[in-house]
Amino acid sequence: MGIRVGIVGLPNVGKSTLFNALTATGAAQVGNFPFCTVDPNVGRVNVPDPRLEALARIAAPRKVVWNHIEFVDIAGLVRGASRGEGLGNRFLGHIREVDAILHLVRCFEGGDVGHVEGSVDPLRDIETVGTELILADLESLERRADAASKRAKAGDREAGADLPVMERALAALREGRPARGVGLVGDEAGRFAMLRLLTAKPVLYVCNVDEVDAARGNGHSRAVAERGAREGARTVAISARIEAELAEIEAADERDVFLKALGLGEPGLDRVIRAAYRLLGLVTFFTVGPKEARAWAVTEGSTAPQAAGEVHTDFERGFIRAETICYDDYVAHNGEQGAKQAGRMRLEGRDYRVGDGDVFLFRFNV
Repeated sequence: MGIRVGIVGLPNVGKSTLFNALTATGAAQVGNFPFCTVDPNVGRVNVPDPRLEALARIAAPRKVVWNHIEFVDIAGLVRGASRGEGLGNRFLGHIREVDAILHLVRCFEGGDVGHVEGSVDPLRDIETVGTELILADLESLERRADAASKRAKAGDREAGADLPVMERALAALREGRPARGVGLVGDEAGRFAMLRLLTAKPVLYVCNVDEVDAARGNGHSRAVAERGAREGARTVAISARIEAELAEIEAADERDVFLKALGLGEPGLDRVIRAAYRLLGLVTFFTVGPKEARAWAVTEGSTAPQAAGEVHTDFERGFIRAETICYDDYVAHNGEQGAKQAGRMRLEGRDYRVGDGDVFLFRFNV
């Protein structure tokens, strides 16, 4: 499944630096001035997963294919973006096209890059961006709710069913709250998703800290983490500058030495990528064979036929069963044959819910 995460924030907080480090390219222009990124850059990155590496070591396939996420580097928002200030309308449209928001927040003082607001205050910056998204949603949804109300009075049942969801979302927005906190029941989730509200998207706060704070964070990043916890959002602290330097080191042993010297166990970007992946409520399953070992993503709660459909639509249409081995059993018994001989392979049917780490062989008939 395609996963797109938009990198947003105020100008000059390090978005393009982070994007370049994530994609290990110079694709995004980096500069100390607002609106450096007008058209969004898009980069695809692998989701780090040591389980796939372990499966590949056992099966020795000719190819290994990772799950991936597309990161979209979206230009900086400013106050008034919802009214078209800066290049706001275009930027808001870019945000509407992504699945989740990575909100990069400046949590370092000093440096060569000035803050667009004149001082460093990450909670204020979060409020600024959040307010612009709320105002954009409010303007859009008020128009649609008015039109839906008129259609409902004329007897349109679908419009009548949409209105309660719209009204609850509007109530939250008018109180200055994002729409993602709206409670939904029954088929309302589908109706809510069709509204495509900016503030309905899940958010990951990434705190850009100084190099000296990369391992432990600082007061600013802790304040953001506390806010994120209250909102139910995830938070990660990294140093975009360190990650940019790390991306330029090709030798794995040199990267390890560099990380160890900084007191880091792994690149911060690995944590960012995994957090973005988890943000969308995804689980991973694997297919392993002599040609290919591959990781796949499905939404938590997906059935075995739905997982089969990620591999090929014919697999879902003609699904018979899924021969299933959990990851731990596959590794413990050194592969498919060993797990099968130990009685650790299960036959799962249409109602089976995919478990994170399942290794599948799909049987189908079209």
